[in-house]
Amino acid sequence: MTLKNPKAAEKFDDLMEVLKKLRAPGGCDWDRAQTSESLVPYLLEETYEVIEAIEEKDTETLKEELGDLVLHILFQAELAQEKGDFSLADALAGVTEKLIRRHPHVFGDEKDTTLADQNESWEKAKQKEKKRKNFLDGVPKNLPALTRARRIQEKASHVGFDWKEIAPVWDKVHEEIEELKEAVAGGDQESIKDELGDVFFSLVNLGRFLDVSGEDALRMTIAKFENRFAKVEAELKSRGSSMENSTLDEMDEIWNDVKKGE
Repeated sequence: MTLKNPKAAEKFDDLMEVLKKLRAPGGCDWDRAQTSESLVPYLLEETYEVIEAIEEKDTETLKEELGDLVLHILFQAELAQEKGDFSLADALAGVTEKLIRRHPHVFGDEKDTTLADQNESWEKAKQKEKKRKNFLDGVPKNLPALTRARRIQEKASHVGFDWKEIAPVWDKVHEEIEELKEAVAGGDQESIKDELGDVFFSLVNLGRFLDVSGEDALRMTIAKFENRFAKVEAELKSRGSSMENSTLDEMDEIWNDVKKGE
């Protein structure tokens, strides 16, 4: 493998050699026992740790977590090569060719195209290459639900199934909330679940129009809640009390103080 950065190429080769030694007879029993399937939970964990480091703007942790993620990508490629399915070189060649093929405005004859044209061309190329029957095919079902909702909405938008302005998006959010209230009043749990899902979907779409990721927004809110909760807990402890021994009013008062101090 040839990389423009000789030092990176050297470190890449070093990592591959370590991985191959761990997998070889006399290597690490744990590494030798792994399969593509058994490594999936670790691959997901490392991916989320990379995302967390990016969101926290922690470059040192990001450097470490990117290394861990690269290891798992190489591990998957090594397992595939051992089975004779494909090599890492095959995977890299494939993605390189795909990037060139899907950017005709850069590598081909298509010039002076708009961003919307480029996005539409990208989606059409993906659908053709993967021989998809339906336009919405290809969004991984294992994506977090809010992220998957956003991707599906984006794909639908690429073929014109979308509002042109934000006003009807707001109307849809209000409509879905009213339908949820009706379902709650009716008391049918399946209807409640269905309508609550519609509310989530409409809010993700609102976020799309506002250029805000629903996934990112919710993660930020969760982190904010965790931080405030920890401060309430610490304040109660400093008073010689605990959350278990405090009333909701007491905790709520501290919560509001914490919120004001942010």
